[in-house]
Parts: sequence; structure tokens; C-alpha cells
Amino acid sequence: MRLLFLAVLRPHTGNAVTAERLRDHLEAAGHTCFLRDVFDFESPSEVADLIVAQNLEAGLALHLYRGGRLLQGHGIPFGVIFGGTDLNEDANHKEKHEVMGKVLEEARFAVAFTEAMKDTAQVQWPHATGKIFVQSQGIATIPNANFNLNTFLQESEIDQSPDNLYVFLVICGLRPVKDPLYLVDAFSEWHQEEPSVYMVIVGPEVDPVFTREVKDRVRRAAGVRLIREMCQEDLHAVVKSCFALVNSSVSEGMSAAILEAMDLEVPVLARNIPGNSAVVKHGVTGLLFSDPQEFIQLAKRLVSDPALEKEIVTNGREYVRTHHSWQVERDTYHRLIRKLEAGLED
Repeated sequence: MRLLFLAVLRPHTGNAVTAERLRDHLEAAGHTCFLRDVFDFESPSEVADLIVAQNLEAGLALHLYRGGRLLQGHGIPFGVIFGGTDLNEDANHKEKHEVMGKVLEEARFAVAFTEAMKDTAQVQWPHATGKIFVQSQGIATIPNANFNLNTFLQESEIDQSPDNLYVFLVICGLRPVKDPLYLVDAFSEWHQEEPSVYMVIVGPEVDPVFTREVKDRVRRAAGVRLIREMCQEDLHAVVKSCFALVNSSVSEGMSAAILEAMDLEVPVLARNIPGNSAVVKHGVTGLLFSDPQEFIQLAKRLVSDPALEKEIVTNGREYVRTHHSWQVERDTYHRLIRKLEAGLED
């Protein structure tokens, strides 16, 4: 089957990584998958032209509003996958809410990463009950074996030996919803008390205006660094080498970075929001904080308590292995795509 897959493909962001992984799943089942960025299309008519030109038979969209609306009305069966922004933000806008409801009427299936996301969607669009499936993200990490930590620290302008260093890593696209500046002031104060702790923010420059604000704030913040985006294998190597992974987002669907850190046996400190608390159980698989002061308190505890770190790391890795199987995810999407194949016969 020739399938159009629409997603937000900003380089090295969670959606882009997820989309690439799902494309691999679909192609492994023998389908031809045309993965395209939703921002390449200004209107559904451009999608219609592509469908005709490439003789596409079905569609899939990652992000109900941005991708799903582009697949409507073309006469091909399609499915959708909820992101975080569509449920947590777009659903609060009346016009977008109506559009997403119509997309769900036409979609053959919808995928939510968590039971909580499914419940939210069913409250928002009761008519979609029965076609929403829960499939958590499958995780597979491949750190670059040739990665040089000393070089990375030099490039980050951290002039300290890795042996006595605590790097707290924030991985996110530079846009307001990821809130990379949330902890900067509090962390900078801590660094001035304890020079061995650093916060490193890694990610693509998604929002140009916001990126300038981030660069300006980081430039003036002691102990905080901002570095360019990296390829996935190098990023996994950085995660594996750091002391802890930090997520300070205002909104998340399901953070792949959190799950990858757990898989790489690195402790996670995450902002206490629904998307994060769905995968991080406080004190068991990670630590949840509600404000910058609580983050500092928990970070200090983690630094001073190796037994807590070991327990969280062990539980986190077991959680990912049990609930975020790459193979189970592949099997689920193979099964769901058969619903689209059945739609061709209707």
C-alpha cells in the first residue's frame, strides 16, 4: 500500500524522531511510506495534488490538528496519532476543536500515547469513543560508541574534569511550550554555590524570536550552557554521559527524551504535568517537581544520595523495557494499518 504520512518534522524534535520510527514500522510491513512535513503544504488542495501524482492509497497524520485536517475529504482512508499540543492546547481553541472533531469523524482510527490522553480525547470528542487506541511510544537507544565526552564539554565551555561534574541535560526545541528557561535562574544560583553542577540545554532553534530570548538569558546565567542540536546517536551518548535528564515543559504528549534517558539508565527530573506524570512515578522511576525551588531541592538530594539514584535508574529502565517495547509498537501499527487496507475495499 502507498501511504502518505504527515507529521511536524522539525529536525531532531520528538515528533520528527517518532515519525521516522513509525515510518520504519510501516515500511517493515511492506508498505511504501511518503513522509512529509505538514508545513510543506499551505492547503489540503496541495495534498490532493500529491495524492494523485503519487497514486497514494491511504494516509496517517501525527498531530490531529496540523496533520489530520490536511487528510480530510480526499477519499482515502486515514488514521491519526495525537501529539501533546493538539490535546493540551489546540483543543482549547473553539475553531481548532471543531476541525479536530471533524477529522476524528472521518479517521478510521486514532492513537493516544497514554490512557490519560485517550480519556481527554473522549471527553472532548465523545463521538470518537471506540476508535481511539492506546499505544505508548516504543523506545530503542543507540548511543554513538565513538562519542568523546571531553570534546563535548570543551564545546560546551565547561572547563572541568568529567570525574567531578554533574551535568543536568535539557533536550528540547527552543519554543515557549518547552519552557527551557523555567529553571535557569534557580540553577544559576545553585551553580554559584556549587561550581560542579551545570545545566546544558540542547535543541534546534524552532522559534526565532524565542531563541534570541533564550540565548540572551543563557549568556548571562552562570553554570548554564546552550548548544546546537545533535544527531540522535550523539544525543543518546550525551544523555548516557550526563548526570540527569531534565524536562521542564509546560505541555507534553509523551516525552521520548525521558523514556530514552530511562532506557540509558540515567535519572529523570521532570516538571509535574500530565504528560510527564503519566510515565514518571515520583520517587520510583524518576522525580517530579512543581516549581524551580522544588527542582533544586530534588536535584541536590539526587546528587547526595547514590542509593536513590540507583533505585530510580533501575526502576526506570525496567519500566521502559516493560511498557515501551519497540516490537509491541511495531505490531500495533501493523495491525492498525490493516484497518486502512480494509478501508480500500469498502
